[in-house]
Amino acid sequence: MAVVASAVVAVGTVTGVVSTTSGERERTTAAPEITKTPDMPPLPGMPTPSPTTASPSASAAASASATATKKPAATKTPPPAAKKPPARQQSAPVSANLYLHPQSQVLDWVRANRGDPRHALIQARIAAQPAAVWFAEYKPSTITNEVRKVTAGAAAAGRVPVVVPYAIPERDCGGASQGGAPDFGSYDSWIRSFAAGLGKGDVIVILEPDAIAQTDCLNDAQRATRFAALSRAGKALRAANPNARVYFDAGHSGWHAPAKMAGYLRQAGAATNSDGIFTNVSNFHRTADEVAYARQVLSALGGPSSLGAVIDTSRNGNGAPAAGQWCDPAGRALGRPPTTRTGESRIDAYLWVKLPGESDGCKGAAGSFTPDYAVDLANG
Repeated sequence: MAVVASAVVAVGTVTGVVSTTSGERERTTAAPEITKTPDMPPLPGMPTPSPTTASPSASAAASASATATKKPAATKTPPPAAKKPPARQQSAPVSANLYLHPQSQVLDWVRANRGDPRHALIQARIAAQPAAVWFAEYKPSTITNEVRKVTAGAAAAGRVPVVVPYAIPERDCGGASQGGAPDFGSYDSWIRSFAAGLGKGDVIVILEPDAIAQTDCLNDAQRATRFAALSRAGKALRAANPNARVYFDAGHSGWHAPAKMAGYLRQAGAATNSDGIFTNVSNFHRTADEVAYARQVLSALGGPSSLGAVIDTSRNGNGAPAAGQWCDPAGRALGRPPTTRTGESRIDAYLWVKLPGESDGCKGAAGSFTPDYAVDLANG
């Protein structure tokens, strides 16, 4: 049985890194149930045959950027007469220097608790690592500037930011991270405004955690509508910044079978409007399992050989917990540090999308930074 990870997000003002968490069948937001990695090459992906509860990315980190809010059908075919645009050239691999956004819950805690005995460990093991910045609040009038603050700050520092747009309608299927844009017309406008803030430098975009893997709660028509919106979103983000690398949701190895996941991704335009896929956001599956799973999904997806994958390694140091345990499960540990130099073919980066220490809702309020939990993860 697979567990879903869910992205439990704390919505609020801007705070730098927002992290999402949990895994499908490890729940994205709701309480998913984590299961042992299946025999499937990748992580225990939730094989199509075995029913699982999807759990979005566990806790979608607290806040995103200074302004970034926390929590977060096919593309029209050009008229026959229209000249086909040249194939988008794949940008060179992003720099290994990922951006550490200066605003986040863990950094706030570190600055305010210098005399705390847990300070040194949390500072060295977690606060010093670059993590994703989530944009989980639907604020159409400010989203461009919120994104621009992050990307401009990264460009000035010569680093590569990781940003997470998280506002798809019916987000988290009504679970703990529910929210998002009121309808798809509004979402299209919001994502275009998001794209306008990407700038022109290297940037990694983790597009809507759980939006593809967690669609079993939707009927066929609703699923098609969502996939069409994601296809348009990928196209808009890449058109706005040719150096942006956009990754689509592929759940994790303990959720859907690779062939099923690839089928969903194909319907969402991932083969043409993305740079690849992301897995394990807010979840706990081991890196080796995720690497195998990601390659299987990419192989089944088809598309250009340049498509790659990024894996969330923020909390997967000890692998997935026992089945059914998804909310701040005990015995977990930090995974590999964030890097774009993985040494693995088709694996573009190991990232900390979910910020370690931000609770899924059991050891602390959902989405809040919880120092004792952070220490548990740091000590493994």
